[in-house]
Amino acid sequence: MNTPAPDITVEELKARLAAGEQPFIVDVREPWEHEQQALPTPTVNIPLNSLPGRLDELADWQDGEIIVHCRSGARSATAKAFLQQQGYANVRNLLGGILAYD
Repeated sequence: MNTPAPDITVEELKARLAAGEQPFIVDVREPWEHEQQALPTPTVNIPLNSLPGRLDELADWQDGEIIVHCRSGARSATAKAFLQQQGYANVRNLLGGILAYD
């Protein structure tokens, strides 16, 4: 079995964004949460409870890096575990979620 990808810190993500990178980020919060507060970079909003039915939207990233985030890191940790079970090897959880980003 592959070793899970390490989670990502807010500092690491901010540095990557400042360097011009555009990682693939999935926001697993509800749409209203996403509308209230979002990361300053494009993200795909797929609520955690919708994830199983929307895996086709992530098919192009099966072998690529996916960063998942939520409010505090709990839902995104669940999303990371689910995606790993589905064969996504390089899923990273944003530690502390958007609360830690600000």
